[in-house]
Amino acid sequence: MAVTEAENPLVGEITCGSLLQKLQEIWDEVGESDEERDKMLLQIEQECLDVYKRKVEQAAKSRAQLLQALSDAKLELSTLVSALGDKSFISIPETTLGTINEQLAAIAPALEQLLKQKEERVKEFSDVQSQIQKICGEIAGNASEQTGAPAVDESDLSLKKLNEYQVKLQELQKEKSDRLHKVLEFVSTVHDLCAVLGMDFFSTVTEVHPSLDDTTGVQSKSISNDTLLRLAETVSVLNEDKKQRLHKLQELATQLVDLWNLMDTPEEERILFDHVTCHTSASVDGVTVPGALALDLIEQAEVEVERLDQLKASRMKEIAFKKQVELEEIFARAHIEIDPEAAREKIMALIDSGNVEPTELLADMDNQIAKAKEEVLSRKEILDRVEKWMSACEEESWLEDYNRDENRYNSSRGAHLNLKRAEKARILVNKIPGMVDTLVAKTRAWEEDRGISFSYDGVPLLAMLDEYAMLRQEREEEKRRLRDQKKYGEQQNTEQEAIFGSKPSPARPSGPKKVVGPRANGGTNGTPSRRLSLNATQNGSRSATKDGKRDSMKLAAPANFVAISKEDAASHVSGTDPVPASP
Repeated sequence: MAVTEAENPLVGEITCGSLLQKLQEIWDEVGESDEERDKMLLQIEQECLDVYKRKVEQAAKSRAQLLQALSDAKLELSTLVSALGDKSFISIPETTLGTINEQLAAIAPALEQLLKQKEERVKEFSDVQSQIQKICGEIAGNASEQTGAPAVDESDLSLKKLNEYQVKLQELQKEKSDRLHKVLEFVSTVHDLCAVLGMDFFSTVTEVHPSLDDTTGVQSKSISNDTLLRLAETVSVLNEDKKQRLHKLQELATQLVDLWNLMDTPEEERILFDHVTCHTSASVDGVTVPGALALDLIEQAEVEVERLDQLKASRMKEIAFKKQVELEEIFARAHIEIDPEAAREKIMALIDSGNVEPTELLADMDNQIAKAKEEVLSRKEILDRVEKWMSACEEESWLEDYNRDENRYNSSRGAHLNLKRAEKARILVNKIPGMVDTLVAKTRAWEEDRGISFSYDGVPLLAMLDEYAMLRQEREEEKRRLRDQKKYGEQQNTEQEAIFGSKPSPARPSGPKKVVGPRANGGTNGTPSRRLSLNATQNGSRSATKDGKRDSMKLAAPANFVAISKEDAASHVSGTDPVPASP
């Protein structure tokens, strides 16, 4: 009954003392010896000691683990604080007081918060670095080769480091935007050039990179260095091709126009090639019409030029004579005398003989025309001065006619206009000597520079000027003689009046008044024409030269330069002031 109560833990309070007492009672009933009892008690004591020892070891081990956990927590806390570099955001306990569990409990919230912050920061770093890696791959051209997220350096997760990555990302994003803008500009330029050249834009641009197709999104287009380089090369090649095609087209257009002009091609045929000739003087950048420089268009122009060249060969005589007329007109405008009949006979002989190619003949005539134009340009200044000199001579001739007109001061219609013209003519006539001197100097300089004589319609200009100067001097002497004669007559008349007394002069017989009519070098109302009587003399001189019958050069100056005869002088004097007859 007692044993049952001892085994039942629910009966009474079981302690080591109660159990030992129960054991003593059992031993007393059994009659155990003291030796056995001591041995049993020693065994019980050893077993209890082993239990305590095992429990102490377990407790020590648990304490060591807690200390290691506390040390690890403190180290991790320090590492996180160092990596994140953000003490101000987290409340970190500074005290080391309290039990181990209390210290662990104090560190745990801060550690948990730092771990959470680290996880978020690592994600931010990973996102930024992934974008940087992607853009760098796009710039390098190996974006497709990159796999996986970039490794994040968890030893430095500070905001400063994150900001550095973000700044770098912004720079790369700006560079990507600039590159993308440049790529789009290149693609647009390639599109425009392909349109003008009549080329396939799709095949041209996708040959550089497949992503440059219009169907691809803007952000998906390649921005690598290789793509930009190849785009720049493509644009350069297309621009050079455009330049060469435009040059070729302009050459063909020039040939077409020349051939049309040579053969008097009607306007309706020329209109068919307006798309070719409209770019004759255009610049490379000025040609933007789609298909304007397509190869088929250039080939079409080449075929037309070839056709016209063949047609030109069959009309060689007509074209050659047309160029000869152009050459003769150039020489005529420059007052250079040539033999057109001989030139035409020579052209006929060359064409009929077949010893010269038509293109060579036309090229030679074009060369003659070019040289004639150069000659005209070199003579222009002198010819302009000759025109002014001759115009002044015409005014001088008109002025002399005007001075001989007795009715010049009458209030007739147009008298005031003639008076104004006479005033201007006198000013101009006074400039003639200076004109002549300048013209002589310019002509001599021209002749010295070229080593040939300057001829005007076949007459040496210096000879014309020398003879004009001589005749002008003779005319001045004649005027001086007339003035002396008039003065002498007036003196004789005064002496007679002193001897015989004055008497009325006999009435002048009435007769028809002298009217200034058209001169050889003037029109009605005293208006001079542009061709002087000089030219008639020159024409006679030239014809004499051609016939070989001219013995000396004739006068090449206006008719009014000829010395006035005595009868003309007397009529001139009587037309102005009365001169009494000599006794």
